[in-house]
Amino acid sequence: MDNLSDTLKKLKITAADRTEDCLEGCLDCLLQALAQNNMETSEKIQGNGILQLFANLLTPQSSCTAKVANIIAEVAKNEFMRVPCVDAGLISPLVQLLNSKDQEVLLQTGRALGNICYDSHEGRSAVDQAGGAQIVIDHLRSLCSITDPANEKLLTVFCGMLMNYSNENDSLQAQLINMGVIPTLVKLLGIHCHNAALTEMCLVAFGNLAELESSKEQFASTNIAEELVKLFKKQIEHDKREMIFEVLAPLAENDAIKLQLVEAGLVECLLEIVQQKVDSDKEDDIAELKTASDLMVLLLLGDESMQKLFEGGKGSVFQRVLSWIPSNNHQLQLAGALAIANFARNDGNCIHMVDNGIVEKLMDLLDRHVEDGNVTVQHAALSALRNLAIPVVNKAKMLSAGVTETVLKFLKSEMPPVQFKLLGTLRMLIDAQAEAAEQLGKNAKLVERLVEWCEAKDHAGVMGESNRLLSALIRHSKSKDVIKTIVQSGGIKHLVTMATSEHVIMQNEALVALALIAALELGSAEKDLESAKLVQTLHRLLADERSAPEIKYNSMVLICALMGSESLYKEVQDLAFLDVVSKLRSHENKSVAQQASLTEQRLTVES
Repeated sequence: MDNLSDTLKKLKITAADRTEDCLEGCLDCLLQALAQNNMETSEKIQGNGILQLFANLLTPQSSCTAKVANIIAEVAKNEFMRVPCVDAGLISPLVQLLNSKDQEVLLQTGRALGNICYDSHEGRSAVDQAGGAQIVIDHLRSLCSITDPANEKLLTVFCGMLMNYSNENDSLQAQLINMGVIPTLVKLLGIHCHNAALTEMCLVAFGNLAELESSKEQFASTNIAEELVKLFKKQIEHDKREMIFEVLAPLAENDAIKLQLVEAGLVECLLEIVQQKVDSDKEDDIAELKTASDLMVLLLLGDESMQKLFEGGKGSVFQRVLSWIPSNNHQLQLAGALAIANFARNDGNCIHMVDNGIVEKLMDLLDRHVEDGNVTVQHAALSALRNLAIPVVNKAKMLSAGVTETVLKFLKSEMPPVQFKLLGTLRMLIDAQAEAAEQLGKNAKLVERLVEWCEAKDHAGVMGESNRLLSALIRHSKSKDVIKTIVQSGGIKHLVTMATSEHVIMQNEALVALALIAALELGSAEKDLESAKLVQTLHRLLADERSAPEIKYNSMVLICALMGSESLYKEVQDLAFLDVVSKLRSHENKSVAQQASLTEQRLTVES
């Protein structure tokens, strides 16, 4: 270290005299000292004010420039040296050197700037102001096609520099995207796929940029899908494949890229991984199986990519995914059920799948998960059944296959995601199915559970679906017995609350169900309707200008139906409904205006 102190003194003198030979000797000593103990040497360099000298030594004419840049690159490996490098005014001369024709100068300058930018806001900001990124991108473009090792090393350093410059910084990443870095990097990957270091650098850069929504369109206009799949097929090592997965996942969120990946043959690669890893208990293999099957499900979220893989239900991919459902591997069961839910996104696919026995496979899967089952598998299988139940022609088939019985086994579940899908599936199944709605509506256990879930304030989805199913049981069954069961279970107050929901569709469903209660079973529901303050609720809905026309219409229909109850009718008279209703006779909606006239007549006659 005494040696180092002498070198630093000598450097100060020679830097002033610009004697190149002496200077070179001092710089070599510094590089040697940095190689032996980087941190301590860096501290001495800073303490002796040497960084400020470097700014004047970074000239394109000097033969020592590359060594000075190399020293800066080495000291900037230390976090505590990055801001001092900026403060010493090194960024501007370094960026100027990016215009050099000397490959070694470019290499060391790229390293120096990259290291100064690493995790340093000040470093990035200074490089941004000096315009360094654009020069580097121009170099990548012009050097892209040259495949000699020295050039590939330079390209790797430049990619690394851009990565350090923009990592986890949305605005700088957006800047690089606007400068057109994406097509350049994709081209680099295609030409230099044999070079592991450069390939890795491109992948990390893609991973960073792909997180940004604005990058997806640019990626979609390149052949990134083809290049990544080509690269993926060559990889044997788990770590390398994982790196590619990390780029594929964010890119596959874009529908255009989903289709490109499917067309490039990614699905076949994923299926092969699943086949290879399914029986392994190694941690890496289990992780890779999960990643591959998750990505497979993600590709099916795009309408075009999904339809291409469905191939009218005859596609080999669709058939392979079907075979995952009866497997003993929970991850594959989950992916299989989620894939079916994604395939079940249009009526044609749903009808084909129900006709080809998929419902029975899903019911078998659910049966395997009733006791202490896997919640994610339960949720996924119920999602698939719910989607399959949407087409009208499927409902009766699924009901006769015993789907409701299977679904009801999960009534005791305490997991909100499972409760939510269970409710949605039952609601889809009984839509316009009077017999099934009546059968379920008379099931006291189910109705009691629904009433309990109607109070699940921590889970808005479960609460909303419970209310909707309660209303659906009445609307589709039009059964006195169903209404009595709901009254006995204390469900009336929830339907009245539902009439004030922020969602018009739910308000409407509640009002129609309440009108049926008033028409069919007013006597037994009267007390509950009173204590739930139904009449006051209707008055508010009619008086509120923001209420939708159908809400006003159904509220008036309900008012007329309540006249059969003495106590409720008295409440109607006390609240001066005539004033509100008569104003609605001039409503712009004809149905509302007509119903207002009818309601006004009824109110006038009755009074």
